[in-house]
Amino acid sequence: MRAVMKTKAGPGLELQERPVPRPGRHEVLIRVRAASICGTDLHILRWDPWAEHRVHPPIVVGHEVCGEIVEVGSDVTEIGIGTFVSAESHVVCGMCDMCRTGRGHLCRSTQILGVDRDGCFAEYVTIPAINAWPDPPDMPVEIAALQENFGNAVHVALRADLRAKKVLVTGCGPVGLMAIAVAKAVGARAVYATDVSSYRLDLARTMGADAALDPTESNMVEAVLDLTEREGVDVLLEMSGAAAALREGFHLLKPGGEVALLGLPGQPVEFDFDNLVIFKGATVYGVVGRQLWETWYQVRGLLRSGAVNLAPLVTHRLPLERFEEAFALMTSSRCGKVVLLP
Repeated sequence: MRAVMKTKAGPGLELQERPVPRPGRHEVLIRVRAASICGTDLHILRWDPWAEHRVHPPIVVGHEVCGEIVEVGSDVTEIGIGTFVSAESHVVCGMCDMCRTGRGHLCRSTQILGVDRDGCFAEYVTIPAINAWPDPPDMPVEIAALQENFGNAVHVALRADLRAKKVLVTGCGPVGLMAIAVAKAVGARAVYATDVSSYRLDLARTMGADAALDPTESNMVEAVLDLTEREGVDVLLEMSGAAAALREGFHLLKPGGEVALLGLPGQPVEFDFDNLVIFKGATVYGVVGRQLWETWYQVRGLLRSGAVNLAPLVTHRLPLERFEEAFALMTSSRCGKVVLLP
């Protein structure tokens, strides 16, 4: 089979021929129909300090996937050949204190597809049967592959009660854009979005943002204060990891407000903890992955009810062999979600 791989330490990826994997006793083999690119994949492509310390080549990359089960392990009985599924990329142990107390997304032994074990930018991938999420047969493959990433946005947005609240989303990458749609779907009073990409600010408006601002072109703090009658925002959803966005977002947060953090700064950030968190009485959540499996049921409800439409977010579809072009698009920020079609 063809597979996009990190073959050695250092920047870059390669398309190689690999044997089709065989499922273990509790696993299924999926013929990949679509796989979407995530920010994590860009870290691995660039070989930044996080990737250097976490990823051990050679490994097939990619973790957002849907496809058809074509083989099952000897002990798999709950799901069968021919089922159309998406994959939860976090493979957890089920035995640690986190897993046993309903917090499997924080499992101490988590392995992630395309990071700690072979992933899905390939024609076939194996996953534990429990990680296979059955989809309606007629669900568009681009949307089915996107559900895992959409789950991040749902987890972030639903950490706070957004009903009738003023919400600021800093960073309009794909997860930020999806969080805008979730916030509007659950009844936010207004959603303000910030990014430095005009392309993604246009997408933010398409996904429902009431205002989309470029902090390099105007004073973002003053603009949001004007929009909120000088009150600030009730909830901050921080998706960018940019130090300036963190500081400005917390500055705009009202006393007693709530913050959900998903963006990764990648390095230490100078931050006025006293005035921006403690004296504000702020509630701050760090968000990892998706809650297993509560978030997946929330994803199902939002999509099947029609409350959220992800179709405008999928801007590019490319065959697997054009993976370099696909990654260049993601790096440029002139795209929404880029989907590879093996």
